[in-house]
Amino acid sequence: METAGRMGAYILRRLLLMIPTLIGIMTITFMVVQFAPGGPIDKVISQLQGGGDSASERLSGGGEQFSENVLEQGISNNDTASKYRGAIGLDPEFIKKLEKQYGFDKPPIERYFLMMWNYARFDFGESYFRKIKVIDLIKEKMPVSISLGLWTTLISYLISIPLGIRKAVSDGSRFDLWSSGVIVVAYAIPGFMFGVMLVIFFAGGSYFDWFPLRGLTSDNFDELSIFGKIVDYFWHLALPLFAMILSAFATTTLLTKNSFLDEIGKQYVQTARAKGLTENGVLYGHVFRNAMLIVIAGFPAAFVSIFFTGSLLIEYIFTLDGLGRLGYEAVVGRDYPVVFGTLFIYSIIGLVVGLISDLMYTWVDPRIDFESREV
Repeated sequence: METAGRMGAYILRRLLLMIPTLIGIMTITFMVVQFAPGGPIDKVISQLQGGGDSASERLSGGGEQFSENVLEQGISNNDTASKYRGAIGLDPEFIKKLEKQYGFDKPPIERYFLMMWNYARFDFGESYFRKIKVIDLIKEKMPVSISLGLWTTLISYLISIPLGIRKAVSDGSRFDLWSSGVIVVAYAIPGFMFGVMLVIFFAGGSYFDWFPLRGLTSDNFDELSIFGKIVDYFWHLALPLFAMILSAFATTTLLTKNSFLDEIGKQYVQTARAKGLTENGVLYGHVFRNAMLIVIAGFPAAFVSIFFTGSLLIEYIFTLDGLGRLGYEAVVGRDYPVVFGTLFIYSIIGLVVGLISDLMYTWVDPRIDFESREV
């Protein structure tokens, strides 16, 4: 009961610490993004100057429909200088309408506090250039990113940890040498390049058409049985996961091997052997929980990296519509509500995964004292 109480207090402290962390992340990002040149208004002006049809479509994204008459009124002979690039020659009233549509008619400090109040209620607003709420966009893209991040991390750990232990135990053997060669080659091949190769060979590129190249499920997914849905789901994920696991598997395997080798050479292992314990008893009774701490410590970074950035190119190659692709397109398109919304979700997931990692420490090594830990 006392241990559970200390753990509960530690979890509560970590949860409370997430609040100022989130505030700090969002504040820094707001300062960088909001005051950087080339915002959504500059983007619309650029499209307006380049073509009326494209601009007309973009201007309808914020919920306030701009008619062709407004667009015609926007271009005038007024050469008054503007704070927006390319706005010279546009009617100042038209610029004000754009600022009101995107919320830039308010002072920065007011926009900041309004954003933080809305985000505290998980109200991320509406995309500037799509007629859809940001939270709905995130929900729509989340299954792809969770599938790629979760399965890549789990499969790579399930393969890498036993393989790393085997390599540590048989260090210097023929198995260790040839498996290290395979791992080095696998790590040297970029995941996106391997993904392109998989498409060429197995997804209808030039040779075989065995795997699908679009989406997370088939069009008739709802009509399939439960077993059929599982098969269809992993059929679509097979090639993307294979491409992503390659580098993650190599890194975790070498990390596990080096961690076990370091522990095996310590004095307490020699003492345990001198007491007559079997090699398996020494390895899994003493070495395992100490060596696995560093591997578990890398779990949040591995998951967050795969979830946030590692899947971007893979999503493009295999035509998967996930959060990585959504966030990238939002940054390029200056769709600030989507940028901030995805960043907020990313930050929460990263902080929660970090807490889960700490809790996994106690599962591996119950000797860890939460009461004495720094938050």
